[in-house]
Amino acid sequence: MRKLIVQQWATVDNIVAEDDGGLSFVSAQPYEQTTDLGIKTSVMDFIRTVDTMIIGANTYDMSKDYWPYAKDQGEYGQTLNSLTKFVASTTLRQAPWGDFSPATVTSDPVKTVQELRRQDGKDIMLWGSLTLMRAMFRAGVVDEVQMRICPTSRGSGTRLFTEQQALRLIEGRSFDNGVLLLRYDVLHTS
Repeated sequence: MRKLIVQQWATVDNIVAEDDGGLSFVSAQPYEQTTDLGIKTSVMDFIRTVDTMIIGANTYDMSKDYWPYAKDQGEYGQTLNSLTKFVASTTLRQAPWGDFSPATVTSDPVKTVQELRRQDGKDIMLWGSLTLMRAMFRAGVVDEVQMRICPTSRGSGTRLFTEQQALRLIEGRSFDNGVLLLRYDVLHTS
């Protein structure tokens, strides 16, 4: 069975979006992924394990004018843009993605993920989309969480976890620039 993997960049104080919604802790030196070959390799290794991405409508809106045209993102951008994409929305009717295949709009993302998990293929990535991520946790369909922790704090902003969640560490790895990859299985309690 395919897994739904949540992938997030965060600060050591559990911030995944700054007060203004930004992610300067990811794109700032020395933490951004292009400055450390180990991180770049880790990110590429991960994206090669998925063939499908699900995002929320806000993340889609923030991404659709950049990612399909992001020549500066190299192999990562090409791979990400080539994924089968789903956008969770009750208002969008279509979700174009530049010259790449458009995303499929789903008004019932939990049902869509449940169906995708039963199909053959690589794993499914939930990218950004905190509201959608929290809905997926509540529905019990998240299988793994991958966090890339930047060695900085923000003090305020949007936190990754706002509710209790049982997790089991399956990998912890540090990189030369101080970023830490933490991978967790999600423990589903009944």
